Amino acid sequence: MVQYVRKTRRSGVNLRRITPRLLTHLVLMSVAVLMLFPLLWMVSTSLKAPGKQYLWPPQLIPNPLYPQNYVNLFALAPMGMYLLNSTKITVLSVIGTSLSSSLAAFAFARMRFRGKEALFVILLATMMLPGAVTLIPTFVVMRLLGWVDTHAPLIVPSFFGSAFYVFLIRQYFRSIPQDLVDSAQIDGANFFRIYWNIFLPLGAPILTTVAVLTFLGTWNDLFGPLIYLNTQSKMTVQLGLAYLRGRAGTGVERFGTIMAGAFLGLVPTLVLYFFGQKYFVQGLARSALKG
Repeated sequence: MVQYVRKTRRSGVNLRRITPRLLTHLVLMSVAVLMLFPLLWMVSTSLKAPGKQYLWPPQLIPNPLYPQNYVNLFALAPMGMYLLNSTKITVLSVIGTSLSSSLAAFAFARMRFRGKEALFVILLATMMLPGAVTLIPTFVVMRLLGWVDTHAPLIVPSFFGSAFYVFLIRQYFRSIPQDLVDSAQIDGANFFRIYWNIFLPLGAPILTTVAVLTFLGTWNDLFGPLIYLNTQSKMTVQLGLAYLRGRAGTGVERFGTIMAGAFLGLVPTLVLYFFGQKYFVQGLARSALKG
């Protein structure tokens, strides 16, 4: 009888411990399903045949499957060219932003020079300028350079760094022990050698974070290509989708084709975040440790 009472008490304690965790997991699963539903609906719609099933009654599982929407997509617009242009601009922007921002961050984190703190404050102050303030002057400069209707305005500025990413990488670099720098200097390494052989390998998490954020921002950018690009063969995915919506129309007969294009434009970001989420979280967490 005593053993039974003890087992009952133990099971009660375990139940009290498990119940909050179970409720937490149920809430998180419900939120996850809610967040994933638009993605599932987009994929489902891209495989539906033209008709009123887009509206009512709603059908999450297409019946019948209609993959012809993806064929119609490439017939209505040069989707392959859009994807190629976006890939080119995004990859070069990621390389330029990562290199330039990490170089500036290393200088602010480890090098000593007069006026360093004042320059860093001025750099951070540029983050307070709205994009609308610098839009017209930047466009005038690009037009004088003859870069309108080219990919240069969307690529070249990334090689001059980003104030936010410089701040983010600087915070991470400051968490790297100074002993490594001192040891390298004793062995005769210069600052660039220290940056390239020590800080870049150890800064892989934060650099991955910067690469993911830059990729997402550049790939999903509509405003920049809309301002600078005019020729269809130079359009990006987001601008091409806007063009496709205008060409395909807004009727229910074209919903499947438009959703097919939206899904193809979303796939690269999903793949990148899936493989880089570990370093993404780690980089943000370690950047917040050093003030």
